[in-house]
Amino acid sequence: MALSRIWSAFIIIAIVTAGIKCFVFPGNRTVFANMVTGKTGDTIRINTIDSAKAAVGVIGFLDSNKVYGSGDIKTIKAGNGKLLAYKIQSADGIVETCQTAVTLSLKLIGFLALFMGFLSIAERAGGIRFLSRIIGPFFSKLFPEIPKGHPSMGLMIMNFSANLLGLDNAATPFGIKAMESLQEINPHKEKASNPQIMFLCLHASGLTLIPVSIIALRSAAKATNPMDIFLPCMIATFVATIAAMLIVSFKQKINLLQPVILGWVLGISAIIAMLVVYIRSLDAENVQVFSGSLSSGMILFIFIVIVFGGLYKKIDIFDSFIEGARGGFETAVRIIPYLVGMLVAISLLRTSGSFDAVINGIKNLFGLFGTDTRFVDGLPTALVKPFSGGAARGMMVDTMKAYGADSFAGRLACVLQGSSDTTFYVIAVYFGAVSVKNTRYAISAMLLADLVGIVTSIGLAYLFFG
Repeated sequence: MALSRIWSAFIIIAIVTAGIKCFVFPGNRTVFANMVTGKTGDTIRINTIDSAKAAVGVIGFLDSNKVYGSGDIKTIKAGNGKLLAYKIQSADGIVETCQTAVTLSLKLIGFLALFMGFLSIAERAGGIRFLSRIIGPFFSKLFPEIPKGHPSMGLMIMNFSANLLGLDNAATPFGIKAMESLQEINPHKEKASNPQIMFLCLHASGLTLIPVSIIALRSAAKATNPMDIFLPCMIATFVATIAAMLIVSFKQKINLLQPVILGWVLGISAIIAMLVVYIRSLDAENVQVFSGSLSSGMILFIFIVIVFGGLYKKIDIFDSFIEGARGGFETAVRIIPYLVGMLVAISLLRTSGSFDAVINGIKNLFGLFGTDTRFVDGLPTALVKPFSGGAARGMMVDTMKAYGADSFAGRLACVLQGSSDTTFYVIAVYFGAVSVKNTRYAISAMLLADLVGIVTSIGLAYLFFG
């Protein structure tokens, strides 16, 4: 029910915002067309000003046929002494978005088939249950409703491990398989269970050890030190994960002060701290080499361990792989309707200008109190991140392009990108995979953890970058 209301609110807000822009501001007559058939990169006309030298809400004036401006709004000479104000559409309309949702699902088929095939081998060989017994003491306290030794525990730890190493493609099939395993013990099949909510909230907090893609994009943007956001990203995502654990534990009345939980949390914290110290001793190039080797090596290690385990248990390995891969294909097809619905709602919000209105409102609000508003320029990444990882990455790149990779806004956008995961995408894919319609308080808990991550990121940006 909560997801239904949020989805409906997104669509209503987007269309009402577009209606106001279209009928109140004469320069936005094409907003409805942009929302439906527009494409990323299209030029959107905003207004025409009758002046040979005029500022159009941006830095700079028109002196010739050059384009002046900062941010996404530009001005250009349109002839007869007039200036044309325009911007580039940053999101696809709903027609393109529907195709994108299906394409995304089709791209997932290969990864889901591969990893679920290997997971099927591991499950038949008893590897998942073996992993469950290792982490059982910790997870039995954090997930008290899961039976002892249940395979979902092993699947969840594989999902968390993949996220920690930045293996998004590997984390998805592990997570979906974990949700399917949790669904087997869910007494109310259309309603999210407590373990499912705890798992997804921890997953959506996006704990990642090395933000390699962010470092690479900063390097491409000619940042002086692409690695300078590493430590803030690590701290922000860790705080967001702890916040998610605290929020859900409070809701589910789980006591986190138990020795087993404290021991595991402190132990994981110590391991992360040691890796942070080691990575801080490397330069940017060696960090990428180390991360790539560690991530790729972990995948190959998992594969060979699973194969050896299957051989040791004398099971039909290839038959098990095919059976699991078939399930991966079916899962990818099953999530298409959920992705189409969610991505279309997000597209409407972005193309209608609703995000722009929120950003301008926040900047004006803080400006009234005379506070520093530099952080607002980096906020688009945080606002888009719960809806789309790709869109947030685009916002981050756009912020670095507009303000500079070494600017406060550019660095903050990078920290925000690494501080959380795509909440609504996670909701759509993972709950959609098991056909859960009532998500209970999962969305509010995830968004609250996201907010903690955002606030922490802003504070860290001021602490590290002034």
